[in-house]
Amino acid sequence: MAAISASQVKELRERTGLGMMECKKALTEAGGDIDTAIENLRKNSGLKAAKKAGRTAAEGAVVTRVAEDGSYGVMVEINSETDFVARDDNFTAFADRVADAFFAAKSEDVAAIMEGELEEAREQLVQKIGENIGVRRSVVVDAPEGGLVGAYVHGGRIGVLTTLKGGSAEAAKDVSMHVAAINPAVALPENMPQDKLDAEKAIILAQPDMAGKPEQIAEKMVQGRLKKYLAENSLTEQAFVKDPNQTVAEYVKAAGGEVIGFTRFEVGEGIEKEEVDFAKEVMEQAQRS
Repeated sequence: MAAISASQVKELRERTGLGMMECKKALTEAGGDIDTAIENLRKNSGLKAAKKAGRTAAEGAVVTRVAEDGSYGVMVEINSETDFVARDDNFTAFADRVADAFFAAKSEDVAAIMEGELEEAREQLVQKIGENIGVRRSVVVDAPEGGLVGAYVHGGRIGVLTTLKGGSAEAAKDVSMHVAAINPAVALPENMPQDKLDAEKAIILAQPDMAGKPEQIAEKMVQGRLKKYLAENSLTEQAFVKDPNQTVAEYVKAAGGEVIGFTRFEVGEGIEKEEVDFAKEVMEQAQRS
């Protein structure tokens, strides 16, 4: 049996867009001949998945898993091309299987977790459903000593892991729900990046009512408005969505806890979606037929 080199696998991946394990298997079966491997892959439809690999997958689902004792949580984003497929039973079963694997390994390494059986399952699902499907990202959140992690997923599209010191599982879930709904910029006012504060200060100073103000008065006005900005954008200072008469920090404190932080995933955030002109697409197909 011919030895398969890393460079051969790399070349086949570049030419087909398929996964590393599938390329290695194809090369092994073809005795190391890349052209034969490609021909065999075409015969068994292995390239069907690769052809879809370049298509934008900005829909999908966010799935979470939390340890029974709240000691850690895992969140994974799995993408599809359409929301319709994201609701398909085959897709949701695959997403659950992926989340279970990340949770069991307590890992954020997408490449490592997806290697082997899960990558084969993904490729089979692509061929069965006919859309590009991919695992985009994962995060592992550990609870501090004496703390816990809580999770909430809204509509399968927005997921949140919240970390509390003390408190209760119910409180952690409620805060996660608040984060999903309000999307605060940071957990605590002191977490706000300095560049964000500098940019907000520049905006405040440029406002018409700041013109001609003495320096000391202007500075007081700036600090007052920055304080308001921090309150509006920091989780702990926001009015709690389930009871606006108290802040999130006050709600958690009443439950015997303290907010440490949160991580929020929203399906497709940061992905540039491809704009499709369906009328033009239909016209082009009609002209070709």
